[in-house]
Amino acid sequence: MSKTLRIFVPVKRVIDYAVKVRVNPSKTDVDRNVKHSMNPFDEIAVEEAVRIKTKNKETEVVAISCGSAKAQETLRTALAMGADSAVHIEVKDDTTLQPLAVAKLLRAYTDKQEKKPDMFILGKQAIDDDANQTGQMLAGLLNWPQATFASKVEFEGESLKVTREIDGGLETLKTKMPAIITTDLRLNEPRYASLPNIMKAKKKPLAKITPEELGVDITPRIETLKVEEPAKRQGGRMVESVDELLDKLKNEAKVL
Repeated sequence: MSKTLRIFVPVKRVIDYAVKVRVNPSKTDVDRNVKHSMNPFDEIAVEEAVRIKTKNKETEVVAISCGSAKAQETLRTALAMGADSAVHIEVKDDTTLQPLAVAKLLRAYTDKQEKKPDMFILGKQAIDDDANQTGQMLAGLLNWPQATFASKVEFEGESLKVTREIDGGLETLKTKMPAIITTDLRLNEPRYASLPNIMKAKKKPLAKITPEELGVDITPRIETLKVEEPAKRQGGRMVESVDELLDKLKNEAKVL
């Protein structure tokens, strides 16, 4: 790996993983008036891009976030971790922003670049919707090869070698760049942003752009009708015999 690399790393602002998520009183959404942070899988993606930059000093890492004005906090975190610059695709209401719309925004922004990225590194999924779709959709829209659930990323000349975990063990893929990579938990352990780097991040460039400027319609294709908490689990019941168990499964639980 000797050539200059340009890596785009999309990051998402989500409800912090330590928060107990609750449904709002109107049952239209979850309560979002809680602590937010960068999606943990996206932290892994930023870390991997920064590690690549450490090995190849010519690498440029650009963090991108599609979301409301508060998404800039997440972008500043990515900058403090080591990204060189950031791009905020500002959306008024990001609660209805869906994976296909995000993929289209990322594709449109890529198309407008004079210098195209060599790779996208994304978290495999966001912990709020667990959709696991954006990376695959972006690969389809850009017509780029993809390597998902990466647990190891290596360079072989102008190609990438990606190890990924599958049900039967480990699978190794080799692909040319430009390419899409989505990160799994075992790829690395993200660093904490130090106070000096947090201060330096405030001076790094952060550009703003809108979906309208990119010519992308982000109208939701799926409407959420109602949000409810799962039914509380009831305690188990003791039975005296197999016959009684079968009777209850058949006549009460209705599963037989």
